[in-house]
Amino acid sequence: MRRARQLMLHTSAMTATTLLMRTIAMVFQVYVAGRIGAAGIGLFQLVLSVYTLATTVAQSGIRLAATRLVAEQVGRRDEPAIRRAVRCAVGYSAVFGTAAMLLLYFMAPAAAGWAGDERTVLSLRVLAFALPFVACSSAMGGYFIAMHQSVKMSVVQLTEQLVRIGCTVLALMRLGGYGLEYACGALTLGMLASEIYSFIALLLLLIAGLPRAPGRCRRSMLLPLLRITVPLSLSSYARSALSTAQHLLVPRGLRLFGGGAEAALAAYGVIQGMSLPVLLFPAALIIVIADLIVPELTEAQVQGRLKNLSYMLERLYRLGLMFAMAVGGVCFFFAQPLGELIYHESAAGRYIRMLAPLVPVMYMDTLVDGMLKGVGEYRANMRYNIFDAATGLVLVWLLIPRYGVGGYLFSIAATELLNFTLSAARLARVTDFRLQLPQWVLSAAGLAGSWLLLRMLFGALLSHQYEALPLVLLVLLYLVCFIGVLLLIGGLKKEEVLWILSLLKRDKIHKSTNEEFERKTEKTGGF
Repeated sequence: MRRARQLMLHTSAMTATTLLMRTIAMVFQVYVAGRIGAAGIGLFQLVLSVYTLATTVAQSGIRLAATRLVAEQVGRRDEPAIRRAVRCAVGYSAVFGTAAMLLLYFMAPAAAGWAGDERTVLSLRVLAFALPFVACSSAMGGYFIAMHQSVKMSVVQLTEQLVRIGCTVLALMRLGGYGLEYACGALTLGMLASEIYSFIALLLLLIAGLPRAPGRCRRSMLLPLLRITVPLSLSSYARSALSTAQHLLVPRGLRLFGGGAEAALAAYGVIQGMSLPVLLFPAALIIVIADLIVPELTEAQVQGRLKNLSYMLERLYRLGLMFAMAVGGVCFFFAQPLGELIYHESAAGRYIRMLAPLVPVMYMDTLVDGMLKGVGEYRANMRYNIFDAATGLVLVWLLIPRYGVGGYLFSIAATELLNFTLSAARLARVTDFRLQLPQWVLSAAGLAGSWLLLRMLFGALLSHQYEALPLVLLVLLYLVCFIGVLLLIGGLKKEEVLWILSLLKRDKIHKSTNEEFERKTEKTGGF
């Protein structure tokens, strides 16, 4: 129980930080959407699609490689080797970051041609100068993770976001009135400034905290580094290239479907830049758990604690599914108020509702991916991600010119379902994991039942759901109804509630209840 409580504390702290950053980002997104409109958001998403591929080339697997290389030297307590590993990682990232910068700068016109919009050239060339800083920051970030100093990184990331917002607002005030090309350029200037700040802050922290024990390390770190980065880079390049091509094809397909370039950019911007961020906002909890559970599952597997492994997989899956279902229900039933209150855009609410049924699949795919990594199935995870991206590219190319936005939404649904099915099947093959279809049915029934209960008990309040405070209250009441209905129909077990409560408080809830819970936990091989 002590380890489970420690995991809960780390999860709570990291989730709180992530949610704070996402809240700031969403508020800023609303401000940007108000300044440049849906078409501007769509144009900026095109820029980000190309930039994401460029950052993949710039980083080339250095973050994980730096973490593992430094962690090995920490395990040997070889401080001179730690310094050499850091220098090697930063040098590697500087080379690849500079190469990526030159490629993006000189190939920006060609990339704009692929995107089908020449207005992206300016923004891409501005962002090219950020790539060396992104790469070096990634290498230093790997060092801080290996040294268990992730708090420093969290502080830098939070302040980096504030720097980005401040610089972007100033740039928009000066350049926003010159059209969408310069408005997007203002956004990229803010990103460039924040990456430079992050690099300087991490470098100062690195210099101040790097071990200074005397001695020299004569072992070469380059070959061990390349053994890690080369396979990681190749798979990352493939997936990122496919994903970028897919995103660039969406506006082009919408133009072929009809409606004009601005309308296509606006539709793409609403889905990608407004609706999906709302749906994925609560995913911070799932993402944090998926990261933190990897070492726990790995240790259980290596030590042969198979009952413990099965217990963790089952419990995380059940609780994760209930959380994902709850988020999906909120997004489905309150889609229009969310779209209107956050973005003042009815189309955003419409797409939120259309995509809400996919939320459980999206969230559980993330969690199952983390479980696969925890049991050592990295290669399978990479294969499925590449296959998923390739399938999405084909579907976008075939469907959007014929069916428009409907084709795009279908491609999102198909690829999410495909990835989740492949990942879950692989996890079931290598562990005792089961998909638990009855739990999906019970959770879905709980969603419908809780909505009916909410309408019966608080129907008058629903007439005010387009106001901020009533909407917040309605969402909370809906979640309470959901938990209550799940308890009634057996979708949520009493012992699971007690387990969560026991992690949240140090004192025993009731001695007899706690002892009974501990016996069940030991019997099933729990935390």
